[in-house]
Amino acid sequence: MRVVLQRVSRAAVRVEGQVVGQIGPGLLLLVGIETADAAEPEATAAGMEWLVGKLLRLRIFADAEGVMNRSLEEVGGEVLAVSQFTLFASTRKGNRPSWSRAAGPQAAEPLFDRFVALLQERLGRPVATGVFGADMAVSLDNDGPVTLVLDSRQPE
Repeated sequence: MRVVLQRVSRAAVRVEGQVVGQIGPGLLLLVGIETADAAEPEATAAGMEWLVGKLLRLRIFADAEGVMNRSLEEVGGEVLAVSQFTLFASTRKGNRPSWSRAAGPQAAEPLFDRFVALLQERLGRPVATGVFGADMAVSLDNDGPVTLVLDSRQPE
């Protein structure tokens, strides 16, 4: 799994012009699931645990002195998670991206749902989402800007 996280002051996702998920200050998560995630359930479960723990504990929110020293948990931030298969695009050959590394919807949707459920459980409150597989319009005010990439197969 790969997550692009953005610290936001607000974010929203719309499907067919209707807001389906929105948050105030917190994290916007773009979540990609690759074919290997569906093929290796034990590794994927461990990777999910690592991702959720890292997301909750990353010290990327300002403390009283303006230093990035507080976590999502500490500031009570919200989360908006949006599925994004394009995070596993390959542009190695030619100019048209290949999506062969991205898991198909039948495999990816249950894993995305498990990720969101685990995040909600650990966070102790709801996580807003988009609509899996829909054509979504995501808007955000990136705070900082702070944007990080986390990959469960390359934990750092």
